[in-house]
Amino acid sequence: MKLLKELESYLLFVFLLQDAETVFFFSFQYNFVLNSVNLCGFRWCWIPNWLPSWCPTSQKDLQAAETRMLRCVSCSFTRHFIPVSNGCQLWTLACGGAGSRGKTPLVLLHGFGGGVGLWVQNLDALSRGRPVFAVDLLGFGQSSRPHFSKDPRRAEDQFVEAVEQWRAKVGLESMILLGHNLGGYLAVSYSIRHPGRVKHVILVEPWGFPERPDSSEADRPVPVWIKALGAVFSPFNPLAGLRLVGPLGPSLVQTFRPDLRRKFTSMFTDNTVSEYIYHLNVQTPSGEAAFKSMRGEYGWAKRPMLQRIHRLRPDVPLTVVYGSRSSIDCDAGGALKELRPYSHVEIMTIRGAGHYVFADQPEDFNQRVSQVCETVD
Repeated sequence: MKLLKELESYLLFVFLLQDAETVFFFSFQYNFVLNSVNLCGFRWCWIPNWLPSWCPTSQKDLQAAETRMLRCVSCSFTRHFIPVSNGCQLWTLACGGAGSRGKTPLVLLHGFGGGVGLWVQNLDALSRGRPVFAVDLLGFGQSSRPHFSKDPRRAEDQFVEAVEQWRAKVGLESMILLGHNLGGYLAVSYSIRHPGRVKHVILVEPWGFPERPDSSEADRPVPVWIKALGAVFSPFNPLAGLRLVGPLGPSLVQTFRPDLRRKFTSMFTDNTVSEYIYHLNVQTPSGEAAFKSMRGEYGWAKRPMLQRIHRLRPDVPLTVVYGSRSSIDCDAGGALKELRPYSHVEIMTIRGAGHYVFADQPEDFNQRVSQVCETVD
């Protein structure tokens, strides 16, 4: 148990230095180990990959969970699949009244493990002034879950080209692109490739921008046993632990991520949010596997976006939104300003918000985003 306590301490260290995806990954793996210790009396139990899934979920369960999430949305909206290449489809939510016609659409890209339902506190406010589209990224949510390349560059290309094919099918001439963590990384990648289609990029707590620091310069070096533990976990997809515990999964989400429920207490008093999160993340690991290919040790991007930001056309404006209580290192925002001295780069900090800024402080977030959108048209 001493080993587990040391791991718990190191998780806190990771949480302070890195991003929420890393913590989400390590915390689920840690909790799986901990429950294996408590329930089985072993330090580790190995479950082969070929065993059939025993998670209490299905595509219909995910659809029902999303519908429950969206029941509090007042604006009229539609949900449908948009076909892209190779027989894949992107699940899309569209909303916006007649008064929003002629305005540049706002497109919302969720982060790792997310889906369109997580924007439930933002859709009404953001769609008052313009059309809003929320998309389940390829490999996530209700979108198709194809096989992704294990090459990080090619996996990124698959995400980005799916977004471009989606845009063409929907018929959007241009858009304001807003992405939360992984969605932010992909929003900039898309904008580098298709700058004429983007009028403004809004990055909300973006993942994958800074380079991994030199371990020799770190204030607290990574222990050898932590590296060994990482090697043990490396064959698994980030959320494998959640699937491996099978029927215990829903309870684990409620127990170990009560913060997700608290973020939506103004709308739900039951387990609607945790059930949605669970069903989002125990389906076939597709986008999750792609993310695993794109990240290196401890969650750092293998292809950091700051190394490529010079390729983004100077006339594409950027707004970066951080939460004041987030674990994300906001230095990447400052680095963006330095690397783009002749371009518009604005950094916003929303007080009282953590990594899920749009859910922690939705009113402030909605107001700030709406103001940015108004600068476009």
